[in-house]
Amino acid sequence: MNNDLIPKHGGFRNLRSFQTAQLVYDGTVFFCDKFVEKRSRTHDQMVQAARSGVQNIAEGSLASATSKKTELKLTGVARASLGELLLDYEDYLRQRGLKQWTKDSPEALRTRKLLSDQSDMSDWSDLSDEKFSNIMICLINQASYLLWKQMQRLEDDFLREGGFTERLYNKRKDFRNGL
Repeated sequence: MNNDLIPKHGGFRNLRSFQTAQLVYDGTVFFCDKFVEKRSRTHDQMVQAARSGVQNIAEGSLASATSKKTELKLTGVARASLGELLLDYEDYLRQRGLKQWTKDSPEALRTRKLLSDQSDMSDWSDLSDEKFSNIMICLINQASYLLWKQMQRLEDDFLREGGFTERLYNKRKDFRNGL
C-alpha cells in the first residue's frame, strides 16, 4: 500500500493501452485523410473519437493522484470512444460491400500476431481501404481489451488502497495522533 498523500501518477506513456490507442489515432488520421472525404462529418468524427481515446487515457492517468473515480471514469470514456470508432470502421466496410474479417480469420490472426510481436506498423501507404479498416478493427479491439483489463485493475486498486479522500483523512488523523 502506498502511504503518500499524493502518490506517483501520470505514467500513461508506458501503458500498453495508451500506446495502442495512440497507434489507433495515428492510423485513423492516415486512413481518414486517404479514404474519407476530408470535409465530411465522418472524417471529423472518426479522428475525434480516436483522439478522445488517447486523450482520456492520459487525462485519467494524470488525475489519478487525487481521484481514482475520475481515472476510472476517463478510462471508461476512452474505451467508449474507441467503441464508437470501431463502429465507424465496421460501417465503412459494410456500406462499401467490403469484407470484414472474423475474429478467427487467418488475416485477423496474422494481424494480431504482428501486433503482439510489436512489429513496425508505421508504413500504412500501400494498404487497401479494406485491409486498412480490418487492421484498425483489430487494433481497436486490442486497445479495448487492454482498457477493460486496466479498469479491472483500477477497481481492485481502489478497493485495496482507497482513494484520495481516505488518504487525506488518515494523514490528518495520523498527524493529530503524533504519528
